[in-house]
Amino acid sequence: MASEARDHVLISTLLRVPLQFVVSELFRKLKAAGFDDLTAAHLVVFQYLPPRGARLTDLAEAAHITKQSMGYLIDHLEARGYVERQPERTDRRSKTIILTDRGRALNRTTRQVIRAVEADWEKQLGAERMAALRSALQDLNAYLQASTQDQKPKL
Repeated sequence: MASEARDHVLISTLLRVPLQFVVSELFRKLKAAGFDDLTAAHLVVFQYLPPRGARLTDLAEAAHITKQSMGYLIDHLEARGYVERQPERTDRRSKTIILTDRGRALNRTTRQVIRAVEADWEKQLGAERMAALRSALQDLNAYLQASTQDQKPKL
């Protein structure tokens, strides 16, 4: 009976609980490390900002939010020293958003926290099941990202 009940739990619920745990753990550790001026909404900037930087419009598009919303997030992060706007080399009117030293320190801390969570999950699941989970999620992500461009790969 317990197995039957487990089979009826929606995958969206099964994905939400671990994500909420990661976000909660991340913010607890970030606050302890002195990064106490962020919200979960700001994470999208760091998720999509490549090492060499990006234009605000490209970040907004990648995050599937409006330019105005991304601009608000960037303004907040810039005021707190996480990012800065630099003129592009080819078009001085356009700006590239780049990480500052504080932004790079935040990224390092974030990666450490997430690696620790993943290591704990691997202890609970075992290396083989954790690898299978990672592989399945990578395949699903690739499929979903390609499907937004109408180029669905086979899973």
